[in-house]
Amino acid sequence: MEKRKFSKEEKLAIIREASVTGVKTTLEKHGVYPASYYSWKRKYETMGEEGFSHGMTPQHLKRIRDLEKENLVLKQIVAEKELENKLKGELLKKQQALEKRKRSQSGISTKA
Repeated sequence: MEKRKFSKEEKLAIIREASVTGVKTTLEKHGVYPASYYSWKRKYETMGEEGFSHGMTPQHLKRIRDLEKENLVLKQIVAEKELENKLKGELLKKQQALEKRKRSQSGISTKA
């Protein structure tokens, strides 16, 4: 058998085909070594389609998921802080407008 690389889609198709038509006939048809097939199958069973990404191990996958969760939390914190700052800014503008109005009203009544 000649050595070639299979895409993620090809590997999934071979795994599915082997479950229907049998492992031996499918591997001979596609020219895949049994060790390769069982390695693909193990990765697919433990990590799903993401297991076919180059060099992806369960530890890497777990780390990526943890980082994605942390990233989501940090994005939410930033969004909350931005909203808080926006509300504080609007409140300050309102307070300044009220103080300005009070000063202008008190200035009118003292002049009169």
